[in-house]
Amino acid sequence: MSSVLRVELRDGIAVLTLNRPERLNAVGSETVDRLTQALHKVRHNDDVRALVVAGAGRAFSAGADLGEIESFTTPGQFRAFVGRLTEAYALLEDFPKPSVAAVHGFAFGGGLELALACDLRVAERGARLGLPEMKLGVLPGAGGTQRLPRLVPPAIAKQMILTGEPIGAERAHALGLVNELAAPGEALSAAEALAGTLAAGAPLALAAGKRLIDHGLGMGLETAIAYERETVSVLFSTEDRAEGLKAFRERRPGDFRGV
Repeated sequence: MSSVLRVELRDGIAVLTLNRPERLNAVGSETVDRLTQALHKVRHNDDVRALVVAGAGRAFSAGADLGEIESFTTPGQFRAFVGRLTEAYALLEDFPKPSVAAVHGFAFGGGLELALACDLRVAERGARLGLPEMKLGVLPGAGGTQRLPRLVPPAIAKQMILTGEPIGAERAHALGLVNELAAPGEALSAAEALAGTLAAGAPLALAAGKRLIDHGLGMGLETAIAYERETVSVLFSTEDRAEGLKAFRERRPGDFRGV
């Protein structure tokens, strides 16, 4: 795997680390390609039960690679770049295994959009999160204007997007944008601990739970509840469901196999 993205497997968790610290982990075409490749590879690895997305060096990510963007000479080139970026983030969002972003330093622009595509977010106290594209005369183009207002009140999303001003991790946590706060220097370990809790769950139920929440939000309540009923009925026939009940009766952790 290219050095711009490190992939490490630890105890059922795949840790994907943006690895351009000298560029504050700016997301360019090579990073997008490697992220896409890694997600496809990990998707088919049954030993991996959860993902952590992190950044090397001083920050999670400063956003899209402005140096690369400045080299574009036509709107079509920019559109193609944003398209690949959007597809990679959609692949992460729709991934059947739960994901956790480990944010430290700051997550700006395309970096925050990457964190928004994860299921959960852990951020160090003092970290900053923002979408500063307005200050460059543009707007977030990899899901920021759509995912952010689905996670925080629309008025807060408008303020962040239309002013370009970041917010601190503590406020992000109070708003529900960040799930857990970590001490300085502890974002990755806290994210791995949270991912470990997720990885201990039944894989089929984890994937189904993600689908129910993500897809159900776009349905009417009655339709969504019917979707839930059918999904849990399918899970009832799995070996993991039988193992879960047996483990509960025996007062031990379940040994889930994804079948």
